Amino acid sequence: MSDLPRKAVTRTAKLAALPLGIAGRATWGLGKRIVGESAELVGRELQQRTAEQLFKVLGELKGGAMKFGQALSVFESALPEEVAGPYRAALTKLQEAAPPMPTRTVHAVLEERLGEGWHELFLEFEDKPAAAASIGQVHRGVWHDGREVAVKVQYPGAGEALLSDLNQLSRFSRLLGPLIPGMDIKPLIAELKDRVSEELDYGLEAQAQQAHAEEFTDDPDVVVPQVVHQSDQILVTEWMDGIPLSEIISDGTQEQRDRAGQLLARFLFSGPARTGLLHADPHPGNFRLLPGGPAGEDDWRLGVLDFGTVDRLPGGLPATIGESLRMTLDGEAETVYELLCAEGFVKETIELNPDAVMDYLLPIIEPAQVEEFTFTRGWMRSQAARVADPRSPAYQLGKQLNLPPSYLLIHRVTLSTIGVLCQLGATVRLREELEGWLPGFVPEDPADGEEAAEA
Repeated sequence: MSDLPRKAVTRTAKLAALPLGIAGRATWGLGKRIVGESAELVGRELQQRTAEQLFKVLGELKGGAMKFGQALSVFESALPEEVAGPYRAALTKLQEAAPPMPTRTVHAVLEERLGEGWHELFLEFEDKPAAAASIGQVHRGVWHDGREVAVKVQYPGAGEALLSDLNQLSRFSRLLGPLIPGMDIKPLIAELKDRVSEELDYGLEAQAQQAHAEEFTDDPDVVVPQVVHQSDQILVTEWMDGIPLSEIISDGTQEQRDRAGQLLARFLFSGPARTGLLHADPHPGNFRLLPGGPAGEDDWRLGVLDFGTVDRLPGGLPATIGESLRMTLDGEAETVYELLCAEGFVKETIELNPDAVMDYLLPIIEPAQVEEFTFTRGWMRSQAARVADPRSPAYQLGKQLNLPPSYLLIHRVTLSTIGVLCQLGATVRLREELEGWLPGFVPEDPADGEEAAEA
């Protein structure tokens, strides 16, 4: 029997205790204010205590709770420093590890999915997991042909645990909202739920990973491990060493940070253009820095793992994104507004001032206005505070804008990647990547259109 369903009562109790704890602290905060402490000071302390409890509980659980924690952790840059500091280490731990599955359970899954003679497929197999995540854990081994491999084994009952946790979390999403200023938690949880069935299907993951591995085979900057074998609940891929991005965030040199940030931005925008797929789980645990970049062993490449969540974009990223971004930078308020209306970002029942929309967008796309931009936690916090302050025009306008479903995952991935760039503190030539890979960002040359028509 699976460990996850058996502990369902315990899991639910831990998650259910979160809103009770938050409510208790709110009462404590009210008491502190009555006796004369400032609202701002009490608010900060309350937020810090709530965050510490949240990540402590999420860190103890697999399934949807951990998945939510990983998704939330990339937005840590948006938190005030006095709140983010004390539990940044806990967030990094969430990104890289989870309690391991018992060895007997791992062997049972391998026997069920690969047959009684599963040992014969491996020259070596390490029982101790090398990594663990929300729905499975990874074991290191040597395949029968001598290749070093990563063996991903799905937790039995992972799907049930994922949905149970996310349903529980969605019930009190409003209470979790204040942790990340400017972010609506409920759509994030809903979107994670929509992706559960895809992430549990290792067949789909194998297809997405192999498509990337083949496309990036000879790429000097990006490395994706080849798929070796796949069956239900088991995925075997080539092993990849390297420095986890979480270690670069905590201890990396500025050179490593800048290189990682540049390659992360390149992969974000080039992946859809080259494969028709968007890697949709950009938390630091899924990336490595590897030596041997274009300039030799002292240069770095980006290793990419975990293709369980992807967005299928056969034509690459929508050209509307590039066109509206370019026109915003050019100050074409009316045209940008018309584009946003046509794509459903502004509902038909709402009329907005195009110049106000421009004022709302410009600070967000500041990194694309210059040749290179340094992403910092301070910049991220200022953006989050701007759109989260109910007194600001940006907050009022943001409430009136709409995010069409087809853009939801693209929006989350972009926001998450920016969050990781801010954690890295990387200086990135973002405009260079947009010009190279984002459809619509560079205006078409009329001559190119005539040649295409003739062809």
